[in-house]
Amino acid sequence: MPPPSAQRRLIMFGRYPRPGKTKTRLIPLLGTLGAAELQRELAERTLATMTRAGLAPVEFAYTDGTPAQMRRWLAGRPVDLYSQEEGDLGRRMQNALENALARGARQAVLVGTDVPGLAASHLVQAFAALDSHDLVFGPSRDGGYWLVGTRRPAGVFDGIPWGTGRVLDQSLDLARRQGMSAVLLSPLDDMDTPEDLRAWRPDYDWRRPCLSVVIPALNEAPHIAAAVEQTLQPGVETIVVDGGSRDLTPMLARRAGAEVLVTPPGRAVQQNVGAAKARGRVLLFLHADTRLPADFDLQLFEVLMDPRVAMGAFQFKTDLQGWTMRWIEGAARLRARWLKLPYGDQALFMRRSRFWQAGGFPEVPIAEDLFLARNMAGLGRIVLAPGTAITSGRRWRQLGIVRTTLLNYLIAAGCLAGFDPKRLAPLYRLGPHGRRRR
Repeated sequence: MPPPSAQRRLIMFGRYPRPGKTKTRLIPLLGTLGAAELQRELAERTLATMTRAGLAPVEFAYTDGTPAQMRRWLAGRPVDLYSQEEGDLGRRMQNALENALARGARQAVLVGTDVPGLAASHLVQAFAALDSHDLVFGPSRDGGYWLVGTRRPAGVFDGIPWGTGRVLDQSLDLARRQGMSAVLLSPLDDMDTPEDLRAWRPDYDWRRPCLSVVIPALNEAPHIAAAVEQTLQPGVETIVVDGGSRDLTPMLARRAGAEVLVTPPGRAVQQNVGAAKARGRVLLFLHADTRLPADFDLQLFEVLMDPRVAMGAFQFKTDLQGWTMRWIEGAARLRARWLKLPYGDQALFMRRSRFWQAGGFPEVPIAEDLFLARNMAGLGRIVLAPGTAITSGRRWRQLGIVRTTLLNYLIAAGCLAGFDPKRLAPLYRLGPHGRRRR
């Protein structure tokens, strides 16, 4: 006879986190990124509880994501993945439970992904209840339920007004009409409203941003307002770190909506100061003359859904025309993809914890982005998002495309070969961009 665990199934029922499409009632408080990040955190928390319990094989019946996205997100986790079938919420839950029974389970328990109070003891109680009853429910305090389990096909989801306070009562009424016995577990809260969040973690600042954009600047008055304005949205904070501008950069940055810090000049120093001030879980380092893709936040979130990724960046492009510039851009993309060495004007992004684990930007006079990329590569994968960050071609325009490119590659090769960046810095100052960094 097979062990008891082989006769059971634990089903996690939820969705792939997509900014703007998940936890929508929490978006006004958390922003689209923060709401999706909460969904991701709660799902991973639930999955960890279910797998650690060791009571049954764990399945994740998901919606919204593709199989490739789900495998990338949960790579290496002991969970079977399959897409929910079509239909309303009740039909999809019923199909998940009945499919588990059809595959040989004698008891199937389905749990939502947004119940932080879930413990292994609740799952033990649910399976124990099914030893002597047909159904088990875990009531939510809002009138729904966070868990449902069965030992035989049950039509207790038909015609339910989902999202109302009568969901549990109507499911119990349907069970009674079919002569099925049911047990209720202790009530728990799911996380659907700002009040739910505050009751769960009353001391946590739920308005804390999910993403912090750090913009180092020095005499960037013509570009700084546009750089700030493209990042402004709920759940995102923008910090401009000024290195002592002699123009109106700080004033224009504040007027555009950024927090402004002042430090000694030096891009590495400025970016580290901004990162230390940042409150977001994710950091994006943006040059003042670089324009992000319109959906940069969605692309950034998607790249970082893979826990193996240490750092991401966008594709490289300038606002200059001509075949020579296109060739240089192609070479830059190959360098970033093959050598895992994206430059800072590709808008580097990573989780805050990974950034500090790598030691932040090495405080060198040049090539701080390459040194950071090399350190981040030791912590995980470096991935390019599909979108393009368009940076100003003023460097190439003023000095010349060929000369600027050769200087850039000479400096990069020298730094990676172990030459002291201080000795290479004079080469950088030969270009027009050198005057802004001194």
